[in-house]
Amino acid sequence: MTSDAGDSGDSGDSLDQLVAAVRGSGRYRDVAESLIRRVGASELAKRRGLKEAIKATKSKLHQVAGAYLDEPRYGAWLAELRAAYEEVDGGLEAARERRRGALRRVMARHASTRERLPILDQFYTQTLAGIGPIHSVLDLACGLNPLALGWLPLAADAEYIACDIYGDLMAFLGGYFALEATHGRPGLRGRAETRDVIAAPPAGHAEVALLLKAIPCLEQSDKDAGEQLLRAVRAEHLLVSFPAHSLGGRSKGMLANYEARFHELMARTGIGARATITRFQFATELAFLISR
Repeated sequence: MTSDAGDSGDSGDSLDQLVAAVRGSGRYRDVAESLIRRVGASELAKRRGLKEAIKATKSKLHQVAGAYLDEPRYGAWLAELRAAYEEVDGGLEAARERRRGALRRVMARHASTRERLPILDQFYTQTLAGIGPIHSVLDLACGLNPLALGWLPLAADAEYIACDIYGDLMAFLGGYFALEATHGRPGLRGRAETRDVIAAPPAGHAEVALLLKAIPCLEQSDKDAGEQLLRAVRAEHLLVSFPAHSLGGRSKGMLANYEARFHELMARTGIGARATITRFQFATELAFLISR
């Protein structure tokens, strides 16, 4: 009897083959390898062969992050931002509005930040009221959210660390941080890290950590991911949020389910017993500020 080539060899060889196959796809070429390995190992243990595990791994990665970002055009987006930042005509207020307009247009290319645009002027003003100037921010599973740093009450010399699973996205954000430091906020210390925050959460301490609409996505790959990350994050204030509706527009029962999940996580981690939690509800987002 001839065996399927995908079923032969030891599990380590199969996992290496799976990673190579997934990264060979243009959509997942720049995804952090540790995430592909973590998801792939789980799927290999459940599936009947390598081909099936590869397909399931790609599907899981799509659920975790791929469904949220429009086709990336990082070079064009960075060029648009650079033009807005380097233009000097019209004075300071005109420059500020020109830059914010360009940032909003790019943020509209990711579902998470696109949904926040209608409430962006209120979101950080309300959730971070009384906190600031903020000297350090850790933005976890960030997507394009670091482009909104100008809406946060940041100190002039703030450190902003952004983490996500896409290496090409992190390279783009690195370019954006350089633009800000050169033309917008000379004291800004921005850094973008390609990181699977569940397998390797950042070890440093931050004044404010952002975990915006990320827990439902992370729990697609690991049902305990939200709990693991909440236990690992070291920050005085942690802003956690959940979407008010699905990508398809469904909203029935979502807020109640997410709120229940949040309080379950607070109980399981013990954070709820030793922190002050403030709830905020916006048209497109449910947020909780955890202060400890």
